[in-house]
Formats: sequence, C-alpha cells, structure tokens
Amino acid sequence: MLDPLKFAKKGLIGLPPYVPGKPIEEVKRELGLEHVTKLASNENPLGPSPMAVKAMGEELLNQNQYPEPGAPELKAKLASKLGITPEMLFLSNGGDNVISCAMHSMINPGEKVILADISFPTYERAAAIAGAVVVKVPLRNFRYDLSAMRREVDQNTKMVVVCNPNNPTGLLTDADEMRAFRESLPEEVVLFVDEAYYEFVEAPDRYDTIDAIKNGLPVIALRTFSKLYGLAGLRLGYAIAPKELISVMEIVREPFSASRIAQAAAIAALEDGEFVRQSLRLVREGRRYLEAEFRRLKLDYLPTQSNFFWVRTGVDSRELFQQLLRMGVIIRPGYLWGCPEYIRVTIGTQPQNEHFISALEKVLSR
Repeated sequence: MLDPLKFAKKGLIGLPPYVPGKPIEEVKRELGLEHVTKLASNENPLGPSPMAVKAMGEELLNQNQYPEPGAPELKAKLASKLGITPEMLFLSNGGDNVISCAMHSMINPGEKVILADISFPTYERAAAIAGAVVVKVPLRNFRYDLSAMRREVDQNTKMVVVCNPNNPTGLLTDADEMRAFRESLPEEVVLFVDEAYYEFVEAPDRYDTIDAIKNGLPVIALRTFSKLYGLAGLRLGYAIAPKELISVMEIVREPFSASRIAQAAAIAALEDGEFVRQSLRLVREGRRYLEAEFRRLKLDYLPTQSNFFWVRTGVDSRELFQQLLRMGVIIRPGYLWGCPEYIRVTIGTQPQNEHFISALEKVLSR
C-alpha cells in the first residue's frame, strides 16, 4: 500500500478539503424529494441571463475548437465597462482559480499570508499549497479587525486578503478603513480584495479598488460571473490589478482557462442590463422580506451587503441543517466556520424564501 506522506508536498497532508454546498440532485436522490430549495451556495436563483443562454447555444457547434487564450473580446468589453484597460484584467476558471493563481505566482515558500478567521476557506488552502506561512486573525464582532491584521505584517509578509463583503458574514468593511489600511501597508505587500459580492452592495461607502489600482498600488480585486450574472456552472472569474501584477499572474495561468462557452456567455451577460436589474431587485426585495421574518422569529442576523444572510438560530447548526434538508431546504451550517449556532442562507426567489422561513419556523418550534 502506498504511503501518501512519501509523495505529497510537505504541509498538504491533513489540509481540510473545501466543503461545497450540497447539490440539489444529491438531496433529491438521497431523500426521495421532488422539490428542493437550495439556498446554500449564493447562486442566482433566476438562472443565467436569457441573452447568455442564447449565446451559449450559438457557441455549441464550435466546441471542436480551442478558445482564444487571452479572451480579447471579453476583456475589451469588460475593460470598457469598468473604465480600465484590458491589460489590467486576468480571466480564469472561476474565482477560486484567481485566488490560486495570485498566490502561486507571487508567494515564495515561507512568506506570510494574513487572512481573517472567519472567511472564505479557499484562501487558506491556496496559501498553504503555495507554501506560505498562514496567519489567521480573528474577526471582532464578526467584522474585519484591520488593526490587528496590520500588527501581523512584517518584513516576511507578501499578501493580506480581505473579503469585502465578507463571506460568510455579509458585512462590508467601510472605505475609510480600507483606504487607511492600504496606505499603512509596505509597498511590497499585496492587498488582495475578494469582491465576489461587490455588485450587491447597497451602501454608498465602499472601497474603490479600481481607483487604487489605477494609482499603481499593489491591489488585486477579485470579481466573478458566478453570482450576479448567474454563470456559476461555467466557472469564470477575473482579477483587476495593475498590469505589472497581471503579468506575474499570467505566468501560471493555464493556456485555456476560459472556455468558448464561458466567454460567449459572459460577453452576452454584460449586455443584458435588464437581467442585472431583475437580479438586483430580487436580492433587495428578498433582504427586506427575510429581515422582517428574522425579526418576527426573534433571530439575530447581521446587516448583509451581499446576497446571503448570517443568522444566529440558537440551536446546533448540524442538526438544523439535517432537519431542514428533510424538509427540502439546503442551507450552509455555521459549524463549518466554527460557529455552531449560525447558518448562512442565500436570498432566493420569494417562493424559495417563504419555503425556507416556513421550514425554519417549524424546526425551531420543536
């Protein structure tokens, strides 16, 4: 029998795997359910934009051909929308791959990466695989403690990661804090800002990563087509950064990191303004409904700036997850982040939100 310790890169054995949201198909198969509401993975419940679906269909006959490696048409359209140049964009196979490429291309073994505890687990995995020394700084009242993170920065630090709004809490770190934090960092330290939920932010006070990038600061902003644009299954994320940092990330990018279908769908999605407006309206109306229901049920929740809520239920999230599952509702249990009484729940359509609240109320009343 082979011993994995003899073959694995040092430090990887024992690294916990990423736990994705439970798929609808799996729940239907295991529990024999016909109708399942999935509110676990912060997906767009409206599906992809109709224009994106049409573009995907038209592109199907071209799947015998490799995609253009640099995705020039998509980069040009995205750059125009963002007010930047195409050289400031990095396209990849989902936001997770953007994180990996940034860390694998910039971090030398033994250099320090500073993260928040709790946040998106892929940061820690990617940093560990890159050979980094990972330092996790606890949140303070579920908010980023940037002062504590700054105290961890030393001459061995290469990158600091901030998720804004944070996943799983949904809280936004305000612009002044972020700006002062970046100004306090040494020039050789990269500030990686995960903005996967950027488009859902309603608060006017949000850090302008693009302005910082245009000013030549070592800032990388991650964004995605998975959430607002409803293209999670196609796996297409992107980074915005100074062209010098993009050129470094390009060294480790796989040659065909964005498929032909993904490129076609994203180009069309950027043109579908009506779908974007519908998606944002759904999230904003869903926020108001769920906030009112959480108050009615006397449940503590955080004021989200994303398309999900972080809610304290007062019961064991493992058991709650299982009971909701049997009622056809999939959520994310907070024990995965070390918060056993909390759950993360995506804002769905109104029928999905009502299904969740009805099931939650029944379970909690027991």
